[in-house]
Amino acid sequence: MLKLHTYGLLNNSFHPPSSIRTLRTYWRQRAVHVEGAATCILRMQKALTQMNLQLANVISDLSGVTGQKIVRAIVAGERDAHQLAKLRDARIQASQEEIAKSLEGNWRPELVFVLQQEVDLYDTYQQRIAECDQQLQKHLATFANNTNPGQPPSPKGEIKKKKKKPTQNAPTFDLSHELERISGVDLTRIDGIEVMVAQTVLSEVGLDMSRWKTEAHFSSWLGLCPDNRISGDRVLRRGTRRAINRAATALRMAATTLIRSQSYLGAQYRRLRTKLGAPKAITAMAHRLARLVYRMLKYGQQYVDKGAEHYEQRNRQQQINFLKKKAAQFGLQVIATHP
Repeated sequence: MLKLHTYGLLNNSFHPPSSIRTLRTYWRQRAVHVEGAATCILRMQKALTQMNLQLANVISDLSGVTGQKIVRAIVAGERDAHQLAKLRDARIQASQEEIAKSLEGNWRPELVFVLQQEVDLYDTYQQRIAECDQQLQKHLATFANNTNPGQPPSPKGEIKKKKKKPTQNAPTFDLSHELERISGVDLTRIDGIEVMVAQTVLSEVGLDMSRWKTEAHFSSWLGLCPDNRISGDRVLRRGTRRAINRAATALRMAATTLIRSQSYLGAQYRRLRTKLGAPKAITAMAHRLARLVYRMLKYGQQYVDKGAEHYEQRNRQQQINFLKKKAAQFGLQVIATHP
């Protein structure tokens, strides 16, 4: 192996610069704490269920405002279901009576003790996450500003989209602004890619795309390209190369959110999902997102969404052209009855 590297027959492994490795370490550590906090929420829910408190039937997220108020009131000693139901937030769809009915159960002391410990551990994880956010913000401030002050306005024909809401586990500071400042582009303009996905991708692959010659090389490194195993003109296995890559996983998660997106990428994903099935469609759209990220980071291009209607019209025209070509092979002619 060393001799092959000496002769230049093997490519070097990807080694990001020190600043990106530091960013990656902070972000991965933060992800560990987020996962630990999520585990605490699951254990809280288990303790409530064992006490026959069916709070999950009326509140979808125990980590929300209402869920945490009720859980902490239980730990503090409150046992009156109606008093607990009064802690309901105005945004909860369930009525106060429905919440009170779901809180009629047994108050086993050992399970209340477990609930108390999980609440304390959850608070500890939240504190660790806040500490990671502080380090992230300080480290991102050391990156150079790559924004272009003379950047032209958005091209015509772009569909204006609503500003994406920050996810529940997003950092407390304006991470989206920081990422746009250091990269020079706004990756969250791509449908499906929110700020957490953009941060994961940048912390794993960095800002310099010159490491990969083309977007095809970049997608292959992520493990999102077809990698058919062929021996003697016989295909032994079809599929993508097996690679464990956090950036690819984040892009796959982003692709799944396109199912209800009224955008060009959303329409493309729904068509592929119908034609190929969900797993292959997710990989194909993650591949598409990877190419878009590569172009934006390497060439400074801004993503322009032309909308789902434009994709449907384009796909319809392609189908018509295909039918005309097929009919011409049989000496036939396709005539459109309406424009």
